[in-house]
Amino acid sequence: MAEAGTEASRDGEVADDVRRRLALVLDVDDLVEAMRLGAAMRPWFGVAKVGLELFSAAGPDAIGALRDQGYQVFLDLKLFDIPTQVNRACRVLGALGVEYLTLHATGGVDMLRAGVEGLTEGAHHAGLPTPTALAVTVLTSDDSAPPHIVPNRVRLALEGGCGGLVLAAEDLQTARELAPRLKRVVPGIRLAGGPHHDQARAATPQEAVANGADLLVIGRTVTAAEDPVVAAAAVAAAI
Repeated sequence: MAEAGTEASRDGEVADDVRRRLALVLDVDDLVEAMRLGAAMRPWFGVAKVGLELFSAAGPDAIGALRDQGYQVFLDLKLFDIPTQVNRACRVLGALGVEYLTLHATGGVDMLRAGVEGLTEGAHHAGLPTPTALAVTVLTSDDSAPPHIVPNRVRLALEGGCGGLVLAAEDLQTARELAPRLKRVVPGIRLAGGPHHDQARAATPQEAVANGADLLVIGRTVTAAEDPVVAAAAVAAAI
């Protein structure tokens, strides 16, 4: 079955419900390169993640360009500031057409709530659907957080009105128990036997999906692979 799924993926026959669960990380400093990657990986990915590097290089233009390619845009800025500043920034970002925006749960309930309100207001004024605010719990590069941190930050996300969480695969059970209705987004995805790079808490696509992940964030597993097409096909086949 895995081989058949991989072959179908190579032929671009990935079901929409699979593509909507895969977010392609575009960690590059050039919009032309991001667009090239986006076009090449579009058969397997339905979401494109714009992080600090690409947003710093290209700004809002990256969002519009990726939307034009047919992607839902996941803007990963991990906003963390006083509530007023986060509210105002989110109001601007909500009007750009992003589907997802990250806020760092470390900022607390008031900051998260201010961000959610700004995001909703910005999208509404632009005539766009309300984006999903994602609360970042603990970075997948951090394996030193005490056990109580993730549950506490999941509760902050709930109280702050966020629509989802960003967390490691090993924290999915906690998220399901405390916030079963929130969308669960898992970075640090690596194919079995592949390098973990700086991801201290990596997981395979199969492990993440089996534990309840809704959206898998895929970066160097594909973009740094010897053959990105083969790697993308393998990820799609795995779920």
